[in-house]
Amino acid sequence: MKTAPYGSWASPISAAMLAKPRKFGGYGTGVLLGDEVIAARSDPTDGGRVSLWRLPERTELTPGHYVRTALHEYGGGEWAASDGGDGEIIVYSDFPSNDLRIISNGVDNLLAVGGKYRYGGLKLELAHGLVLAVREDMSGDGEPVDAIVSIDISNYLAPPVDTSNSVATMTEGIGSDVKVLVTGADFYACPSLSADGRLAWVEWNHPNMPWDTTSVMVAPLSDLSAAQRVSTGVDESAVYPSWAPDGSLIYLSDNQGFWNFYRFDGHQSKPLHQAPFDFCSPMWVPEPPPYCIVSADDRQVVIGCSWLQDGVAKLGVLRCDLASGKSELTPIPTDAVAANIRGTGPRATVLLGYADRPSTLAIVDWHAETVTTLPLPTDPEQPDLTGYISVAQPITWEGEYGPVHAWYYPPTNKDYQAPPGELPPVQVLSHGGPTSNSLPTYNLGDVQYWTSRGIGVLDVNYSGSSGYGRAYRERLKGNWGLVDVEDCAAGALVLVERGLADPARLSIKGGSAGGYTTLASLAFRDVFSAGISLYGIGDLEVLAKDTHKFESRYMDGLVGPYPARRDLYLERSPNHHLDKFDAAMLILQGSDDKVVPPQLAYAMADAIRAKGKPATLMVFEGEGHGFRKSETIIAATEASLKFLGEVFDFTPAP
Repeated sequence: MKTAPYGSWASPISAAMLAKPRKFGGYGTGVLLGDEVIAARSDPTDGGRVSLWRLPERTELTPGHYVRTALHEYGGGEWAASDGGDGEIIVYSDFPSNDLRIISNGVDNLLAVGGKYRYGGLKLELAHGLVLAVREDMSGDGEPVDAIVSIDISNYLAPPVDTSNSVATMTEGIGSDVKVLVTGADFYACPSLSADGRLAWVEWNHPNMPWDTTSVMVAPLSDLSAAQRVSTGVDESAVYPSWAPDGSLIYLSDNQGFWNFYRFDGHQSKPLHQAPFDFCSPMWVPEPPPYCIVSADDRQVVIGCSWLQDGVAKLGVLRCDLASGKSELTPIPTDAVAANIRGTGPRATVLLGYADRPSTLAIVDWHAETVTTLPLPTDPEQPDLTGYISVAQPITWEGEYGPVHAWYYPPTNKDYQAPPGELPPVQVLSHGGPTSNSLPTYNLGDVQYWTSRGIGVLDVNYSGSSGYGRAYRERLKGNWGLVDVEDCAAGALVLVERGLADPARLSIKGGSAGGYTTLASLAFRDVFSAGISLYGIGDLEVLAKDTHKFESRYMDGLVGPYPARRDLYLERSPNHHLDKFDAAMLILQGSDDKVVPPQLAYAMADAIRAKGKPATLMVFEGEGHGFRKSETIIAATEASLKFLGEVFDFTPAP
């Protein structure tokens, strides 16, 4: 074993590896159709294009198309697939045209013209001959207008479905195939039809976000004006409704502090199971429900599900006895730390994330309580990384509002050790959202690239993160820029106290909202000697005055109503306190970023240089709020390592 300073260790994990699609992997969640799986895959070497594939034979189904939607800017539910009898039926949103397309009998056809309309939250309802979608109308001068719509696909089904008595004749339509079902709320998600023609959906209004207050609604297609709210609608995030075979509606609600299962029987809603952990994550995008209704009748409901417990995902089966009200949650043994379920019935797909290896697609049999990894060949070009992978260690400390959680990844490289007495540099990660969270999953770009070179990583689930219940999430209410900053600084100091970090070589890194926490930490705390901001938000007032509809009132809850509390926006905006920056900085910015205007990045770099501190600004042409191109990912990663080497006085290995 060689002895070399931390940060200078040679690693087999290159920046090019981070931007290279794995030839035989890299798939997202999938839909199980018989013994085949339809799954999405992103390719950073092709501008980040997402395509659909049939597995395990690995046949691309959407060549020449980019499966993506810009609904609510973040997208979500951009494709859906189902068994059409004579083959799969696939509906997807094409980017940037916004067109809806349909694949039937192996033929790809235009289903609905996009243009000024964005479609997402797609749901195939083949028994009704319809596709349901959330549609965003971008044609007006004001905010985009949301609606739930249906699109007639009966002509693409074999045998054709009789839609003469369907919703197509009951609602006002636009064109011949797209019909508006529900409108009037600011936002919609998760439309779903029951067998007897009842429509369920989620809606919410400004200033709420979908993890604040939402309503699950139900209405018969014969009278959509007679909508009934089945959740409380008050300080409750009710999400992901799905119809069970017995005609009841299953959904998730944090009415009691955690996202747990509820059942609406047509008259009232009752909890199916109460547990002190979440069965879903915040509904940032209108994806399909993250659980699977296995069976349901008037005696018992069986649900395949996953839940976050102590920051780690568990997979299992929930059995609920309706007569006694008793429920039993049975874990399915697996070494996964993340699980994303998609499907319904006795078998479904699950994307499993692990602590020490890449994620895999698998098929779960809920009755047998078994998980079978999809048989895909391995990539012969992928190097053996045994001995170079750092596995997360949970770290908790007491913060202002209670325990704070993080994941610590120690420097790990089987070929190297540090000189006696040397402590490692540590990079603190502040995740985005900020209402998001970090799981202890295998991550080459943000973790292993660094730890294999001798740089420790602390990934902080600061107060306000999800995965620990509503009370933990609401610590951030009115406190963005305060508790998140304090928790990131405190986490770094905890490592110092435990002898795991060099106090003179602490850095912090984050993107978007995590970039704001990074910038605020450098401006308002004297803990970090360096910072890396990826398209970080430096001016809260600019964000409040000019951002997209979905997040336009987000900061009402995070900071305070604007402009009434403009004083808080100025007080907490790093760009208004450039004189307080006293650390070296690397600022990575997209030229086309609409959330963080590039001029703010230029102003920050100039101000830091004026104080005699090193500041590097890299602006990537054609990139927006988030990097997708392989060349950008490589350049940003290599520049980040070079920057830390210069600041912390180590020489990265070639």
